[in-house]
Amino acid sequence: MFKKILIANRGEIACRVIATAKKMGIATVAVYSEADKDARHVALADEAVLLGPAPSRESYLVADKIIAAAKATGAEALHPGYGFLSENEDFARRCEAEGIVFIGPKHHSIAAMGDKIASKKLANEAKVSTIPGWNDAIESPERAVEIARDIGYPVMIKASAGGGGKGLRVAFNDKEAFEGFASCRNEARNSFGDDRVFIEKFVEQPRHIEIQILGDAHGNVVYLHERECSIQRRHQKVIEEAPSPFISDATRQAMGEQAVALAQAVKYQSAGTVEFVVGKDQDFYFLEMNTRLQVEHPVTECITGLDLVEQMIRVAAGEKLGFTQAQIPRQGWAIECRINAEDPFRNFLPSTGRLVKYQPPAADLAQGVPTLQGEAYADGRFGGVRVDTGVAEGGEIPMFYDSMIAKLIVHGRDRAEAIAKMRAALDAFVIRGISSNIPFQAALLAHPMFVSGAFNTGFIAEHYGQGFDAADVPHEDPLFLVALAAFVRRKARERAAGISGQLPGHEVAHRNELVVVQLGKLGEHVHHPVSLGEFDAAAGTLAVTVGGRRYAIASDSRLGELRMSGTVNGRPFHAQIESGSARQPLALRVSQGGTAIDTLVLLPRAAELHRLMPYKAPPDLSKFLLSPMPGLLVQVAVSVGQKVLAGERLAVIEAMKMENILVASQDGVVKEIRAGQGESLAVDQPIIAFE
Repeated sequence: MFKKILIANRGEIACRVIATAKKMGIATVAVYSEADKDARHVALADEAVLLGPAPSRESYLVADKIIAAAKATGAEALHPGYGFLSENEDFARRCEAEGIVFIGPKHHSIAAMGDKIASKKLANEAKVSTIPGWNDAIESPERAVEIARDIGYPVMIKASAGGGGKGLRVAFNDKEAFEGFASCRNEARNSFGDDRVFIEKFVEQPRHIEIQILGDAHGNVVYLHERECSIQRRHQKVIEEAPSPFISDATRQAMGEQAVALAQAVKYQSAGTVEFVVGKDQDFYFLEMNTRLQVEHPVTECITGLDLVEQMIRVAAGEKLGFTQAQIPRQGWAIECRINAEDPFRNFLPSTGRLVKYQPPAADLAQGVPTLQGEAYADGRFGGVRVDTGVAEGGEIPMFYDSMIAKLIVHGRDRAEAIAKMRAALDAFVIRGISSNIPFQAALLAHPMFVSGAFNTGFIAEHYGQGFDAADVPHEDPLFLVALAAFVRRKARERAAGISGQLPGHEVAHRNELVVVQLGKLGEHVHHPVSLGEFDAAAGTLAVTVGGRRYAIASDSRLGELRMSGTVNGRPFHAQIESGSARQPLALRVSQGGTAIDTLVLLPRAAELHRLMPYKAPPDLSKFLLSPMPGLLVQVAVSVGQKVLAGERLAVIEAMKMENILVASQDGVVKEIRAGQGESLAVDQPIIAFE
């Protein structure tokens, strides 16, 4: 076994590998860029080596620097994580040539599977089901249209070296095929340096289901069941689960056996994933093979009890797999939500900056520690919540890398229990300082189609195609949020009443009849009369009646804490309570289940007076182009005095490895340029003023 390994990555996956290495008694070396000098993975590792400036092309993607770091620290092996150089055959070959063990597949396997065109030919030879299509590089958009017609619309146009949703278009007619081919080719050339494009049949109502495989250097290959990854937004996975709620045991076995056959065909060693697209009749076709650890590997770990990083390390050290196919369990149900630094209410634009508050839910499943197995299932003890992250409170989410803050994983006895656990865990996940997609995740988990399991890869586009709004998160009991606001205010008054030295005759008093004003947009407020019972300070209990419903609330959470836990009518709950804002310093914001309401808790007379307050409209900013996110202003595409038309490009902002093009929402004339190319922008910073 290795004594020391280097992790050629950053963020949560670097922390994840370090957790397993420590468990195995292996020393670890982290590498980092200047932007990551205070990152969590650097603090967790035994040693750390600076690679260079923040951009990944000058740090995490420079093979020479990483290999030099491994040699300088005496690391015998190197784990690439995912992304960066993890599927780079030249890097794997270099490691082997330099005497450093690459903890992953051999370079020839990466090469065979990394090229989508070559991998499909190999899959055909291995008797793996493949989608009808044209698997050779296509030379022109005219030829692309001819091939698309032969296959039959709709078709999918894909870059051979593509990934992460880049270099991919779906075409339903000749025009879309012609334009999609050109776009894919350009994206592929810019992102991967390889402009080869191929076309295949687009499977309607498709589900994205992948098989986790594991092979060793002795010819043994097994599959570790499947993961359902159909909940995707713009080809990026959002929620993953294991097993799939859709496929039968017979389909699962057939997919698993084909995945193993493909892995054996390329003499695969290490962990890998064979991705399939599955049609509405459970017909399945090979998509591609990912020759690395997947982001969503924890859900497989939960249902099998196997630590995949440990298995990768053991295989790389030459050990045989310690189990056969028949010995791999499939117990319970696991779900993973990717918690990303993006604003769902601003069309998921990246959100960078400092994590002012970062309090994940309490976890009883550690990174790299298998979930409970065997007799633990029989006697009722069961694993619950796991948080894989590379950040800590006070840390930065830099603009140079991907937007993931953490992965939230839950494990339940069945799918219903796993969904309930995930919803509770999301309610308890506190993130402030930057925006996160937690409200969107909460909405997805509550959606009837997700709960029923009747979804496909078009689910998000179909139900949230016009964007995501707070109204898209219906709360199952909205009056509970009103009752919670009254509970918190009453608890605060109780504490104030107990302060000594109050002026006689002017002591803080409290009344049991209140009005909770739910603040609405454009001054459309809703008044909720509320009746309170007697507050039991010792037990932290209070009965609140609102809208004819009685809520017996008990909580020992302290005032001022963002996260509040307790019971309502005997059932446990988590919620988040925030006091004050710039516009409403006396307001209470109550959040749960992805829904947030702003409230004022007032005496009845004060509520009457509040009704008479005039509404102050916010300033009109329609004459400005505002930056929708923090980022780097790459281009200003207009000049002063220029007339622009609605839909015309105005500026380009780069953040989280993505370029975001800002276009004119209406016709106008440029009056002033407020920000220059190369400037770092804050949210809502003016870029252009119009006449």
